Amino acid sequence: MALTMHSASVPIFVRMLTQMNSWLDKAVEHAEAKKFEPSVYLGLRLAPDMLPFKNQIQIASDNAKGCVARLAGVEVPKYEDTEASVDDLRERIRKTIEFIRSVDVEKFDGAESRHIELPRPRGDTLSFTGEDYLRFFALPNFFFHVTTAYSLLRHNGVSLGKMDYLGAVQR
Repeated sequence: MALTMHSASVPIFVRMLTQMNSWLDKAVEHAEAKKFEPSVYLGLRLAPDMLPFKNQIQIASDNAKGCVARLAGVEVPKYEDTEASVDDLRERIRKTIEFIRSVDVEKFDGAESRHIELPRPRGDTLSFTGEDYLRFFALPNFFFHVTTAYSLLRHNGVSLGKMDYLGAVQR
């Protein structure tokens, strides 16, 4: 099977978002074992000037759903960023996986050359072909926030290892 824009995006996002959900399970187990409220995780930071854990999950979710929607030429779903608990974060991940799985494979036809424009908060716009957007912006940005979320949990005692990050190796 040839590599397509769909196969280079959707399964990767689903896999890593699924892994993130498993990390949340381990985080809750850790909190219960240490007798603290799991919502403490939401505010974790490695540095004072970085966004906290909950934002890392939100941004990873936004990257996944935004990338899939843009590549497929469909509207990007809007989430309100109101998560206040680990269960809320799980629900956001679930909704994101559900959305990206729902986008028809045919919608990705021609996605590699589709023109993608991303308006930025400071008023400028980034422009890409679909292929460049996926390879050089969406995937690196997604993995940046996924890795940061993993690192925050690991740094704070949650028993996570490399295979928790990667998931079961598929052949």
